[in-house]
Amino acid sequence: MDYRTYSQRLEYLKELIEEDRLCSPTEVASRFDCSERTVRKMINDLGDTGLNIKYSRKNFKYFLA
Repeated sequence: MDYRTYSQRLEYLKELIEEDRLCSPTEVASRFDCSERTVRKMINDLGDTGLNIKYSRKNFKYFLA
């Protein structure tokens, strides 16, 4: 995955989280045609930019705290 694609996907993930529409990492991975681990790394990278992203085990999704 090149830098431009990665950046676009990060921005898309950020929008999904902000709008509370992010589904499970498995579904995102299939949509992006990558692994779940890559999706989790992308979410961690977003967290490194200053977003306070948490995961709800009850609802099985990520959200902004």
